[in-house]
Amino acid sequence: MRTPITRRGALKTLGASGTFALAGCIGETGGGSNETVLLGQPTVSTSKWDFLQPAVTAATEMTIEEVNDAGGPLGNEMELKQRETALKPQQARTVVQQFKNNDEATVVGGLLSSEVTPLVDFLSSQEIPIVSNWLGTTAVDGRGGDHGTPGDLSDDEWIWRTQISDSIHTAGAAQKMVSEGYEKVAILNGTAQGERSWADAFEKWFTNGGGEIVNRVEVEEGKSTYKAELDRLFEADFDAWGLATGLNDVVTILREWSNAGYGGQLILEDALRDEALIENAGEQAEGAWIASPTGQGPAYDAFEEKYKSYQSDPPALHAWAVTCYDMVNVVALAAHRAGTSDPKEVEKNLGPVTREGGTTVSNFADGKEALDNGDEVQYRGAATPCTFTDYGNVLGDVAIERVTPSAFEQVDVVPASDIENVLEEY
Repeated sequence: MRTPITRRGALKTLGASGTFALAGCIGETGGGSNETVLLGQPTVSTSKWDFLQPAVTAATEMTIEEVNDAGGPLGNEMELKQRETALKPQQARTVVQQFKNNDEATVVGGLLSSEVTPLVDFLSSQEIPIVSNWLGTTAVDGRGGDHGTPGDLSDDEWIWRTQISDSIHTAGAAQKMVSEGYEKVAILNGTAQGERSWADAFEKWFTNGGGEIVNRVEVEEGKSTYKAELDRLFEADFDAWGLATGLNDVVTILREWSNAGYGGQLILEDALRDEALIENAGEQAEGAWIASPTGQGPAYDAFEEKYKSYQSDPPALHAWAVTCYDMVNVVALAAHRAGTSDPKEVEKNLGPVTREGGTTVSNFADGKEALDNGDEVQYRGAATPCTFTDYGNVLGDVAIERVTPSAFEQVDVVPASDIENVLEEY
């Protein structure tokens, strides 16, 4: 068996466009089917969220290595192939078809809200599981999963996510604002689907909680100045405001907001919860809140320890990287339970390996052992408990953090149980 240094070196050498074949102990389980589970992972290294991709790639590579060190699904090695989408829906459409038709992938592990929302019907029609570590859009709250009938593919919509929906953390954000006595709020958001989804969901939950959205301004992203849009937003009278745009635009907006002395409590879109915000706009954003997934499920501590030791200087960890650990593990367990890498059979097993019943496991090695012994398993994740609902969604706690010039400081946690009862289809 190759040493960890050799395996990691090979991953770095092959790069984002290569196929990674990480050697496991083939045949150890005695149940191998001579089929390889290939995970096709869309990347966004040339998009506005490029700063999030390094940790996502590192977490995915680390987890696949861990899976293969345990013998791999079906007793064979699991492979990874990455293709760039640049966050463009049409390019994402092509990439999914390439994964399916050219690469014969078992699962597509990724895609963001801006890509999935306009492609929901297309993705469902491809009949290959989409298991996203990124996906926050509310557009698939009731569109996805196996509808609670894992053995029947006729009602499946093939979209799953190990990340909580925008509905969850925006409901947490709205609950925090209402509890702090904020009654009137304004919103400034970009036109991309992810930003619209956040703004729509926050508006819904804040008004449902008794608050009022008094002004909402939507802006084209990539401009050199947003002074006119800020002037228009602050024509209204409000106590706090929400901001959802890409990082580069946020830096510009916060500088102009601070210089104009507008004030008001600010709450930021969860995707901005990254060290890059602190580095580029920590002083201007000081005092702002961010409501985001805690990213800390039952297996988080074990995952964090492994991630920090995986590389000498791993990319800064964020919630969308933690969800990669869950994504890879549930795919590997579903394939092992299915006994085949056939996408349709893996689709049937994604729900069963995460739902109630069976041996509780938090990694592939323990799950493989239980399945090989004839037991059922319930995977408990690193980012959330990772119990898939009928619509392929997960629930998790929401952290409320305050931005400082040097860090994010947690000020509150809204439990998932406080939010679950207000959801409709999820």
